[in-house]
Parts: sequence; C-alpha cells; structure tokens
Amino acid sequence: MSDSLASLRRKIEGARDLRSVVSTMKAMAAASIGQYERSTRALDDYYRAVQLGLSVCFRTGMLSPPVSPLSPVAGEKINRENDVIGAVLFGSDQGLVGQFNEVMADYAIQTLAALPGKIRVWVMGERLHDRLAGMSVHMDLQVAGLFTVPLSVKAITPLVGRILMETLTSRAGPTLTPSSGKGEARLTGRNRNGVRQLYLFYNSSRSGAIYAPVHQRLLPLDDGWRSELAGIPWPTSKLPEVMGSGEATLHALIREYLFVSLFRACAESLASENASRLAAMERAEKNIDQLSADLRQTFYRLRQNKIDEELFDVIAGVEALAGRISS
Repeated sequence: MSDSLASLRRKIEGARDLRSVVSTMKAMAAASIGQYERSTRALDDYYRAVQLGLSVCFRTGMLSPPVSPLSPVAGEKINRENDVIGAVLFGSDQGLVGQFNEVMADYAIQTLAALPGKIRVWVMGERLHDRLAGMSVHMDLQVAGLFTVPLSVKAITPLVGRILMETLTSRAGPTLTPSSGKGEARLTGRNRNGVRQLYLFYNSSRSGAIYAPVHQRLLPLDDGWRSELAGIPWPTSKLPEVMGSGEATLHALIREYLFVSLFRACAESLASENASRLAAMERAEKNIDQLSADLRQTFYRLRQNKIDEELFDVIAGVEALAGRISS
C-alpha cells in the first residue's frame, strides 16, 4: 500500500505541474487573441478606405473594368477544364487546437471540388499541410507550397509578401495597357503558375461559436467585383476625384486590396487558432482539476486505510499483551 501511496503522490505532483503549464499556455493564447483581434479591427477601417478609393476610380469612368493578373491575355483560348484554380489555406503549425485544421481541410476540399479545373493550393501551417497532402491522393489537387505560421502581428507582413510572390507573380509582371476609351486603362498580365482564380480559406471568429470556416474569392478582379465596389456610396457630401495618373492610382489601390485581404485573412485565422487553443486549455484545466480531485480523494482514502490498519495492529498488540499480563 505504501507503493500505491507513493505512486499517487507522484501523480498528484505531475497533475499540479501540468496544471501550471496549461495555465501558462492559456494566458499566452488569451494575449495572442487580443493582438490579432486589434489588428483585424484596425484593418477593417483601412480596407474600407481602399474600397472607397476603388469605388471612386470606377464611378468616375477613368478606368475600365480591371482584369486581374490571372486573366487570359488577348487571343488566348480559355479552357475551363484545364484552368488552374489557386487557393491559399490558413492552418496551424502547433497542436492543442481541437479540430481547427480538420475543419478547414474538409471545408476547403468540399468547396474546391465543386469548381471546374485543376486545384493548386498553398498552405500556411504544417499540420494542415500534412492533412491536405494525404487527401490530395483522392482528387486532382496539388499542394504547391508551405508557409510557416507567423508568431506575431509583425511577422504577418513578410508572410503576405511571400504569398503574393509565389501565387501571383507574373512572368512579365502585371501591366496597365490602354483600353478603347479615352483615358481608360486595363490591368493585364499572365500568372506564371497558370492560376485563373485565387481563393482564400481561413477560420474566422463567429458569435455563438469559437470559429467557422469561410472563404473569399480574391481573384479575378472581374466585372462583378468592379460593379460591387462602384455601388458603394461615398460617406460625405463632398465628392472626391482621382488626382494625377489614373493608372498609378489603380495599381496602388489594387496592391493594397490584395495585401489587406491576405493580411486580414491571416490575422483572423491566427485569432481563431488561439481562441480554439484557449478553449482547449480551458477544457484541459477542468479535466486536470477533476483528475487531481480524484487522485487526492483516492490518496486520502488509502492513507486513512493504512492508518486504520496500523491502529488495529496496535490495538490488537495491546490486547494480546494485556491478556498475557492478566493470565
């Protein structure tokens, strides 16, 4: 029984140490959620400003409907079945996030499978990458690249730059060419990866749930995209106008649109990842507390039994000694 007590004592101490580790990870996850949520809120205002700028460009008629760097060049035949559909998926490198990566992989595969063409994906996070690599055997899907998950808000910017370089870099670079109308311009160029469409898949925080998988079509920048932006009303009675070169303005706004879209998707994914980890740590705390309570209860019961046995032995010895003396 002494061995059992010693074993229980070690388990109780181990549970206490594990509880300390879980509490530390919980605090780190909570702090990380805060910084990513603040960056997302700040980006919302900037994203709105970029949208308003594009809206002004389109409403003034200075620019024709833009064609993304992924659109076919003039004279090129379009074959939807041979088109390459690109996707950037945001997952995690570390564990203890519940079904975070599994939910994202299943959602992305289900969405992409309904689209015609070959699928090429770039993945942020080793765990999501490994899961997709196994699933690619059963469908026409190529895992083209892996990105390391950034550990802070400052690390998101260089990550976005690498994603844009690998997914959207054109052989000759996207260029603005004159359109048929006076003063109009059109963005053209061909992507080196043959990608016609580009989607972003990430987990986003939702009210009533820790997170939910969502997706956004980033490219092409087609007529529907232009019409949607052109319909955004200007927030004041003072109407703006585009100053200087319309081509340079379009280039700058589209670059910012792509950058902010990727940055926000990454920040929301990281916030959701840490929210999932925080929930997992809270569950772990409850389980550890329950385990510790059970271990202590078992320990006290066994120790009391041992004390009772020793007392019974003492009483039995005293009674035996008293019997000998009386005889």
